[in-house]
Amino acid sequence: MRSAILFATILLSSSALAVPPVFPLKPGAGNRTLVDQNNNPFLMIGDAPQAMVGNLSVRQAKFFIKDRARYGINALWVNLLCDSYTACNSDGTTFDGIAPFTTPGDLSTPNPAYFDRAEEMLQAAAAKNMVVLLDPIETGGWLSVLDDNGEMKARAYGRFLGNRYKDQPNIIWMSGNDFQSWRDPSQNRLVRAVMRGLAETDPNHIQTIELDYYVSASLEDGALRPLLGLDAVYTYRPTYAEELTEYKRAAFAPTFLVEANYEFEHNGGTDGGTTQNLRRQEWWSATSGTTGQLYGSAYSWRLQGDWADNLDTVGILQLSYVKQLLEPRKWYDLVPDRAHQVLTKGFGKFSKDDPIPDDTYATAALTSDGSLLLAYLPTVRKVTVDMSKLSGTATASWFDPTNATTTAIGSFPNTGTQDFTPPGNNAGGDGDWVLLVETE
Repeated sequence: MRSAILFATILLSSSALAVPPVFPLKPGAGNRTLVDQNNNPFLMIGDAPQAMVGNLSVRQAKFFIKDRARYGINALWVNLLCDSYTACNSDGTTFDGIAPFTTPGDLSTPNPAYFDRAEEMLQAAAAKNMVVLLDPIETGGWLSVLDDNGEMKARAYGRFLGNRYKDQPNIIWMSGNDFQSWRDPSQNRLVRAVMRGLAETDPNHIQTIELDYYVSASLEDGALRPLLGLDAVYTYRPTYAEELTEYKRAAFAPTFLVEANYEFEHNGGTDGGTTQNLRRQEWWSATSGTTGQLYGSAYSWRLQGDWADNLDTVGILQLSYVKQLLEPRKWYDLVPDRAHQVLTKGFGKFSKDDPIPDDTYATAALTSDGSLLLAYLPTVRKVTVDMSKLSGTATASWFDPTNATTTAIGSFPNTGTQDFTPPGNNAGGDGDWVLLVETE
């Protein structure tokens, strides 16, 4: 896709001017966003190359990372251990035969060659200012191995990993992955043992966990909460619903969208992988109080076959527009308009379980100082904004999420209400738009 490559080159040159994050990341002062060691907000815009360690050489991993950096990607989900559940060899060996353990299935026998290769990939990501959400032993394929080893070995394995990677700054430990049985105390204890081992030897990196589909969030697991510094939302339903639920928790943590529908895939009983549906997930998340989100595609998570020829897609290009709009602005201060006090009419019906293609709910968020309002409209309709919530005379425009162009609307006083209606279909032929209102 020539247009995607051209845009990526432009984005690379502009993003090079941004201040690189100083890892490791941590929760910010208000516990709503991630920040770096200089307390600069970190807007997570990521991809999910889950099978990287198992299916790629270091050279190939660097190729993937370089490609994603062109789109402003700053986060990668990578499974440290990978088997057939996540598109790698069934015995857990790499594509060229390196085993993670010298005794198959024995967590107490780590193979240095395997974990050294993984570290090279972590270092390649760090060179491009990317954080790696590193899954120590993903539960979709390796839970039976944990069960065979027991809690003591599981905890020792966590201590090994923590000690092994504690000085590699660009890590967030992310356990789980389709952890359908997390409510089973015996299963939960095994994963918790690994996480405790990590915490004992690696105080430098925060942890999170992906629980079960179709809808879940890390903080639902009360037994794990003391270990969690980041709340991962996993949903094949309207993303705003679970994100807003997590936002209003009494004891909350920074929230991000870890997984939803992937490009070119059909999950959750609907065709969730269309570019229009991906945009809905992404912009709902951007206006629902998250510190960022991950994208994935059938090619980028498996890294099999012709994956290298299918990286520059419409989906990854349009995800980059989220970062392009948000990062120069005070995204980290946006407060979701859950009670419709700002977007007062035209927001539609809130739903926790509508299929993505059927859900047309409009989300909105306003910064605490009233200087920035963002609203995402999945379809063309008139919406009403209470302009008195803004801090001064405001300039409004429509942002096209399919090509990142902006159409000016005009300037308005911060009194009374104002109706806004998108100018028809966007450049992609769909009806979704982002309303951008900023004070002068």
